[in-house]
Amino acid sequence: QVQLVESGGGLVQPGGSLRLSCAASGVIFSIYTMSWYRQAPGKQREMVATITSGGIKIYADSVKGRFTISRDNTKYTVYLQMNSLKPEDTAVYYCRAPIGDWGQGTQVTVSS
Repeated sequence: QVQLVESGGGLVQPGGSLRLSCAASGVIFSIYTMSWYRQAPGKQREMVATITSGGIKIYADSVKGRFTISRDNTKYTVYLQMNSLKPEDTAVYYCRAPIGDWGQGTQVTVSS
């Protein structure tokens, strides 16, 4: 019964920014570790960023210093602020809770 809906993706130029949102329902959001994953064409899905219930943040080396994960428990939403975007950031981005299926994700395309 967990439902996660990603939004905020789009087309952006290299060096640009996007903020992704993940709205949750059917989940005890405040106690869950939440993560953002991405999958690029021909690549395996990888963890991009994680935030624990206590606010501890973990990032993939490839995005450190550029991406920021945050959460607003009152809105049952997790965010991914992406700055200084690179073409290699192009992927479908998914949010993930400990329970539930993968959703459709949101497409991020970084291209000039």
